[in-house]
Amino acid sequence: MADNQVRTQQRQPATAQGGQEVAAPGEAGERTRTRPVYTPRTDIFETDDGLVILADIPGVSADGVDVTLERNVLTIRGRTEDSPPQGFSPVYLEYQPGDYERVFTLSEDIEAERIEASVKDGVLRLFLPKAGPAQTKRIQVRAS
Repeated sequence: MADNQVRTQQRQPATAQGGQEVAAPGEAGERTRTRPVYTPRTDIFETDDGLVILADIPGVSADGVDVTLERNVLTIRGRTEDSPPQGFSPVYLEYQPGDYERVFTLSEDIEAERIEASVKDGVLRLFLPKAGPAQTKRIQVRAS
């Protein structure tokens, strides 16, 4: 895929915890949750029909994912739950629960109505179908 077809708008991480990038508080407007925001590692592939995006969002269920596409800006947000498994209480934690956020600017025209998304084993898979070639529309001019 050419570098000019998808541009990330991720912020530079303020700190790193456990090898994952963490955004500085307050960078994306005011947050109401006092927890880290991770930048998910993402792979992007191009096919003849569209783009495939794979983003690592461990601990996020399908209900906790929000994907939007507006004016060729794709935003991925994921929310994790803080609760330990039922019947367990944390003794030592190396992983700090947090949220995920990633923003991309797409140069290709994407058919927003046909976007497909699924979450499996901590990986968000998006298929963004390319829009077909623009159809020329003849506009009839009437005499006044």
